[in-house]
Amino acid sequence: MNRIHTRLGALLCLLAGVTVSVPSTAALAGLPGVHVEGSAATGTDLFASGFEFRPNILLVIMDDVGIDQMPAFGYGGALPASMPSIDAIAGDGLRFRNTWSMPECSPGRSVLLTGRYPLRNNVMQALGPNDLANSQISPFEITVPKLLHAAGYRSALFGKFHLAGPEHNWAGNATPSQLGWDHFNGWTGGLPGSIDTTAGGVAPAGTYSCGFVPDLARDPEHGADSGACHVPAAGGGFHCQILAGNDVAGDPPGLQCLTQGGILVPDASCDGPPPVTLEWQRENAHYVSPLVINDGDQVEEVSLVDPRSRGYRSTLEVDAAIDWIQQQADSPRPWMATVSFSAAHTPLHHAPGALLPSGIAGDLGSDCLDTLTQRRLADAMIEAMDTELGRLLVATGIAQAGPGGGLVYDPAASNTVVVIYGDNGSFGPTVKVPFSPTRAKGSAYQTGVWVPLVVAGPMVAAAGRDIGHMVNGTDVFRLFGELAGLDLAAWIPRQIDALPMLPYLLDPAQAALRSYNFVQGDLNLQIDDGRNGPCVIGSMCSHTPVSKSVCEDNGGIWWGQGADHDSVIKGGLEQCWQVNQAIYHDDPANYDERAMTMGWTTYQAMRNTDFKLVRNRALHYDPISDDGVEVAVEEFYRINENAPLPLLDSADRNLLDNPSLTRLQSINHAALSQKLDDLLASQTVCPGDGNDDRRVDQEDLDNYHWITSFWSGSSTYDFNLDGQTDADDLAVIQDHLGTVCPPLVP
Repeated sequence: MNRIHTRLGALLCLLAGVTVSVPSTAALAGLPGVHVEGSAATGTDLFASGFEFRPNILLVIMDDVGIDQMPAFGYGGALPASMPSIDAIAGDGLRFRNTWSMPECSPGRSVLLTGRYPLRNNVMQALGPNDLANSQISPFEITVPKLLHAAGYRSALFGKFHLAGPEHNWAGNATPSQLGWDHFNGWTGGLPGSIDTTAGGVAPAGTYSCGFVPDLARDPEHGADSGACHVPAAGGGFHCQILAGNDVAGDPPGLQCLTQGGILVPDASCDGPPPVTLEWQRENAHYVSPLVINDGDQVEEVSLVDPRSRGYRSTLEVDAAIDWIQQQADSPRPWMATVSFSAAHTPLHHAPGALLPSGIAGDLGSDCLDTLTQRRLADAMIEAMDTELGRLLVATGIAQAGPGGGLVYDPAASNTVVVIYGDNGSFGPTVKVPFSPTRAKGSAYQTGVWVPLVVAGPMVAAAGRDIGHMVNGTDVFRLFGELAGLDLAAWIPRQIDALPMLPYLLDPAQAALRSYNFVQGDLNLQIDDGRNGPCVIGSMCSHTPVSKSVCEDNGGIWWGQGADHDSVIKGGLEQCWQVNQAIYHDDPANYDERAMTMGWTTYQAMRNTDFKLVRNRALHYDPISDDGVEVAVEEFYRINENAPLPLLDSADRNLLDNPSLTRLQSINHAALSQKLDDLLASQTVCPGDGNDDRRVDQEDLDNYHWITSFWSGSSTYDFNLDGQTDADDLAVIQDHLGTVCPPLVP
């Protein structure tokens, strides 16, 4: 049964309230969660230039698609994914080809939607079920939808959320509304579930690595060329149809049925109801997911047996976006729609053949664990995402369908700015040459943080340009404010790290506005200094996967709680260094050959035009003390963005490995070191300040008492990080009441 409920009604907005001094009460009157004082402020360079209307905004976020995948930027390897829709937008827009996001999903989205580096809000790595509210985007944060409400925008988000909750958060699945979105349709936890190797309960676990019944040609033992496809009906019950033979796209009946939201019973008829052995409540990666619909204070948690939770995610994401955007057609208010694709995040999964006009479906086998198949699966998921993006653009009038299934895009044909962004670098096994699969997503190296960014729209001068200047994901937040005509400095009451972007759109001769760029990753905050359990991927141990299932979906072996793999010497471990401790105790003589490489848990990078500084830290096992010891390394590189062969920060190019640095190198190394030190030191602690306004005052007391009137769990007022908001935290506020903390310095 679906669950529809109201969570605290209008108090969602009250908790997110902040008091800011801005010029326009009228302009900000519709901004949920923001109390406004002052009179009106309007005008940025966009409006001064004569552009009269606030444009609609379509933000497209690609998941785990780094710049290495992108032929529009001159990369993509020898066999790039087909992306004609993105190519069309990039060809008539601006290609920002020197953009850094953060190394993982949640931080990459956080900087984009708050304009603030991870050190400001502790969203340091991909959010998981054990991360406290202190490492989620705070309800007191000024997010993009809250910002745009000030200019009268309506906002919606479709697809992957992964910014806050539902665990350790009083709003639960209402976190999209808590953070300002008028409408949300997607997945709050974000990550797709594991592939269902039972294919819905028709075979034992492990039978179908791709989550559906393949045809007999691909699997003579367990495949089927026909069967009964049982599909849940919208009003309840099921309907059934016989599927026989592959369709025109080459999909076998099992994949055809899965695409429709059903379960195929091999070689069966449609006589009678579905077998009781079918498992309708089992997730299946990109095809069966627990959908959440959050509209205002209404939250609907859609059952897995509901047809709305079943079907290919990229298709469902676009369907929901089209429906909402078309509903805005008769409204005088501008809109912003964020389509946050789940593709091409793991588990890597077959896309429907109908979304793959390149013919790549024929390259995909029935073993989704095969390394080469995985690479092509990722290409297919990217192509399917691009196909669905094209459908979205045509259905909303932003583009036109061209001959041969292509896309005809005219930026002046609609009052819509299109922004296409990669949330972080590519997942290691999918990385394209010459980029490094060992220095990919989850690292501060170029392959992990260098992402595609395309901006297109009617105000872009000299479309088709490449912008080589440095841009950070935070800057895109500022661009949204600039497009809406808002002066961010006048009313955002906290430190933001975003620099202007709009001048690049308006002036082809615009000089660089950012002289440094910064990225970081670290552990999120958990109870008792906890961290995600150890996951061994190949010969490296990592704390990035948030759970056992995510570890295994990424090809890893879990050594944490619940470890059950034959190669695990000792399960239930908390730290990666303990994996090496177990290996050493098991076989000291062969330890050097068997020991795992420790994945960095803290990683930072700072760059200027030509040079890049990288700092990494992690705990390593020391056999002498039989304990974990911190290891810190610093690396220094010369890099560029040349295509198709850029200078990358590969292991053999570390300038600090040389006997000495040249004078030019020394000057740049010192400058980058100082800049990084200064930035890291700029975020100081303000005890008792739970709403991040750098003051401990009556508002903090009011917020604390309001929260604890209905919630005792984790919140931004849980200062001692014990997972409870209680009297101990109240004492921190009282002990520091009246404190005004120094303002942050960028």
